Amino acid sequence: MPYLLRRILLVGLVILGARASIASGGSGSGHGSESGSEPHHDLVIYGGTSAGIVAGLQAVKMGKSVVVIEPSAREGGLSTGGLGQTDIGNKRVIGGLSREFYRRIASHYAEEESWTWQKRAEYRDGGQSRTSEGEATMWTFEPSAALAVFRRWTSEVGLELVLQERLDRQDGVKMQAGRIVSITMESGRVFSGKMFLDCTYEGDLLAAAGVSYTVGREASEQYGESLNGVQVKQAKYHQFVDGVDPYVVPGDPSSGLLPFIEAAGPGADGQADARVQAYCFRMCLTDHPENRIPFRKPTGYEERWYELLLRNYEAGETGLPWINSAMPNRKTDTNNRLGFSTDFVGQNHAWPEASYDERDALKLRHRLYQQGLMWTLAYHPRMPEKIRDQVSKWGMCRDEFTEGEGWQEQLYIREARRMVGDFVMTQGHCQQEKGVEDSIGMGAYTMDSHHVQRYVDAEGHVRNEGDVEVGGFPPYPISYRAILPKATECSNLAVPVCLSASHIAFGSIRMEPVFMVLAQSAATAAALAIEEGVPLQSLDHGRLKKRLLADGQVLNHAATRKGD
Repeated sequence: MPYLLRRILLVGLVILGARASIASGGSGSGHGSESGSEPHHDLVIYGGTSAGIVAGLQAVKMGKSVVVIEPSAREGGLSTGGLGQTDIGNKRVIGGLSREFYRRIASHYAEEESWTWQKRAEYRDGGQSRTSEGEATMWTFEPSAALAVFRRWTSEVGLELVLQERLDRQDGVKMQAGRIVSITMESGRVFSGKMFLDCTYEGDLLAAAGVSYTVGREASEQYGESLNGVQVKQAKYHQFVDGVDPYVVPGDPSSGLLPFIEAAGPGADGQADARVQAYCFRMCLTDHPENRIPFRKPTGYEERWYELLLRNYEAGETGLPWINSAMPNRKTDTNNRLGFSTDFVGQNHAWPEASYDERDALKLRHRLYQQGLMWTLAYHPRMPEKIRDQVSKWGMCRDEFTEGEGWQEQLYIREARRMVGDFVMTQGHCQQEKGVEDSIGMGAYTMDSHHVQRYVDAEGHVRNEGDVEVGGFPPYPISYRAILPKATECSNLAVPVCLSASHIAFGSIRMEPVFMVLAQSAATAAALAIEEGVPLQSLDHGRLKKRLLADGQVLNHAATRKGD
């Protein structure tokens, strides 16, 4: 039999098998799972991030039975974990339930009782997340406000949300004929379903299901990109001032390097590696005396960790090492800035593949680093007085993350695993040198990567490597195929967060409002595929597009316009 005919017959059998399997799965929460311990759902969503919540809301809207499973004790991911300064790029391309979230934020702050530490008229947003006069949405918010919005919303529609259940990443995914049948938690709880979504920041479900993925930076030549791989020449921003000595004893290489400097050097520009961009906690700070918890010197403080910070100021740095964006109620979303700041550069490379215990240890280390950093900035005698005076006015919030005295559990996982599907979003798609005809949402942010490592340059001084900030392009469509595994690997899984994208393309896509957009589209596709009895890869994009547009999604945008 000719190869082509054999291939056609094989694909046909896969589709027929998937139809039969989907059809036999039943519908609604009244059908028992194979284990008999959990109800069977149309859609099982692992990861109660903002994307996971929105996907669940869309599934309920489409009349499907759905459960959202979140490993931690707090739903909402980064949107409830400190990232209140929304990275957007162009607000016009944020539609559907994602835009509805920001409408609900505006409604929350329209209530006078939401303003506890300042008057509404006193608040001024800033940066690129400004809310325009008369706008129905609001793009800056407190973590507690985002949590309240999500909880009110999920309660309204009766979305089933299960907290503190972690996937058994070794043996917890049951597969049959290229489909996920059920997933088992470490507790033994089993969740079976017709379709599955991985909405985690790490891609834990896709990895456990045997779906192809990558970690780190591809070589620039792999996808014909100029901004992927090691980026020494490109790393102009958030850099050390000239002349910062990297050695324990200044000028003496034999004394060894200070902590967190790569001894082997950065590698060649454009070269692939397995490193990921730095993580941090997006701190919610306040300068209100009654709500402020002053920065404390943490148990386990290591002064050597901050020697590069101190030397950077002694070498001539004058700026404040943070972006302290104003949130309502005299609070902030605080992010990384300058050469040494909240990013724990180079200390997160193990995170994507790490075990739960290893991740817990890495998170504790990141918190120790950041707590020590804030105390050093506020009180260390070698810090410039003007920096100490500014930083010491701030502290953690008594009324945010009360279980951690103002410190959240959600680490800013900027990038971890990225799926490798049949279609990969690349720099060429962001800059629209390559087209996408099956759009399910749009990206609009600068191609952005934080630093990845520290090294010693040819002059014997410390430098950061990895930062890329390249924009200047209009909003671009994101392919439906980019959220799907290869059909031969899994036919009933969609991945709207750790989607199929190169490192540098993911750097533009990886924004909370875009994750919510893609998650709504993923849930829509899952619901339609159930109704048609087809694998996700076989769903007609025309039908999907029609439903997405009806639900307010924005799938194309010719160009940015003045005032967007």
